[in-house]
Amino acid sequence: MTPLQRIVIAGGGTAGWMSAAALSHVLGAACHIELVESDEIGTIGVGEASIPHLTRFNNGLGIDENEFLRETGGSFKLGIEFVDWGGLGQRYIHGFGQLAPDDGALPFHHLWLRGRQLGVAGPLEAYSLNTAAAQAHKFMRARPDMAGSPLAEVAHAYHFDAGLYARFLRRFAEARGVRRTEGRIVRVAQTPQGDIEALHLADGQRIAGDLFIDCSGLRGLLIEQTLRAGFEDWGHWLPCDRALAVPSARTEPLLPYTRSTARVAGWQWRIPLQHRTGNGLVYCSRSLSQDEATALLLANLDGEALADPRPISFTAGRRRQAWVRNCVAVGLSSGFLEPLESTSIHLIQTMLARLITFLPHQGFDATDIATFNALTQQEYESIRDFLILHYKQTARGDSAFWRHCQHMDVPDTLRRKMDLFGSNGRILRERDELFTEMSWLQVMVGQGLLPAGHHPLAAMRPDAQVQAQLADAERVIQRCVQHMPLHADFIRQHCQRPDLPQAA
Repeated sequence: MTPLQRIVIAGGGTAGWMSAAALSHVLGAACHIELVESDEIGTIGVGEASIPHLTRFNNGLGIDENEFLRETGGSFKLGIEFVDWGGLGQRYIHGFGQLAPDDGALPFHHLWLRGRQLGVAGPLEAYSLNTAAAQAHKFMRARPDMAGSPLAEVAHAYHFDAGLYARFLRRFAEARGVRRTEGRIVRVAQTPQGDIEALHLADGQRIAGDLFIDCSGLRGLLIEQTLRAGFEDWGHWLPCDRALAVPSARTEPLLPYTRSTARVAGWQWRIPLQHRTGNGLVYCSRSLSQDEATALLLANLDGEALADPRPISFTAGRRRQAWVRNCVAVGLSSGFLEPLESTSIHLIQTMLARLITFLPHQGFDATDIATFNALTQQEYESIRDFLILHYKQTARGDSAFWRHCQHMDVPDTLRRKMDLFGSNGRILRERDELFTEMSWLQVMVGQGLLPAGHHPLAAMRPDAQVQAQLADAERVIQRCVQHMPLHADFIRQHCQRPDLPQAA
């Protein structure tokens, strides 16, 4: 079996340079890696928020967290606040990490459901350190030395400038031998068997390879335009098909969470960075014109707009095959799931991890490719269902858009989850899906889906015991929050951009 000699990455941006960094780190000098990108072609670049899994990617590459945040103007993220999603005037936080400890075999949220029944439970957010700290604008990294305390298990992610992250990873990859070639791809040459043989650039260069990574974005230059992988359209479940992105001036306080605010026909994101705020509006073009969307977005910024809103068109869905012949699609070329739960960069990361697991020889193996594609399909579908939940489980009837979402049919896989929780509060995590029981719990409860019952073990706890356990859990969380510094103070102490004043 002949090992790969040349890997060619088509496209830069976050997907391209994450691919280059990861593959060069794993393969070293054993394989030549070349990335082709053109300064003429921009990137979508709205992926400015992550989930905690990105810490593993950076740690795996040996990247220092403080350096990464300084270089990208980054801040910390404890979760996502959802405003007006379940109903107008309602808000909740989907926080990372765990709730208070389980009571033996009884998951804590069943104890909380029993407490609600008794009228002695606080809001669900009071029992999560991440959500309580986010509301207080506090942050600190996990303290493993404080075993037994919630402070030992703080889960965090990041907000960062995606363009600066790509530049940061480019330096990392080029230091490990990755070659960058500037040029616009004008033709993709194939072998008689149909494999990709080489990329031809506008200046006449020919870039040959054994394995090609398609990071060309939504157009899918290799995976779709050349290899015809096919596309599964999920627009009937995820009706938004347009976005506008615009940066605005930084405002105080520096929040340790992303905000998603539901609007008349979509939703608006707010991502706080050290040097500015990232904003955008994801909307349905059948319900809102671009001019209306632009006016809506600009009228709801916290600070002065720093540029004109940039329009983006997309269709929610996935490639039917992310790996075809000798080409693997990574990033938006493999599919688009709107950034409602900050999964875009995570899907780049997991696609790369899966590729490294199934790293091929030059001959390639049909069984490996089929398994890779099946796992990718499972991942996309589970995330799809979690996103649909936000639209489906709503009491909003103030616009045709939200009435459609409220009454639309949903995939059977999601319906089973909603029904299971709606009966007795049970949550089943299937096939190692991304979102945990705690994520499903917070969104279902936050959107107004409350179960009719709870686990029988919860009913066996004496009323006084239930009340005491809930009160104690809430006190512990509050004491931990009091111990934490303000998010802005933590950044100033550890990872502030050098071009910002210390007293900012």
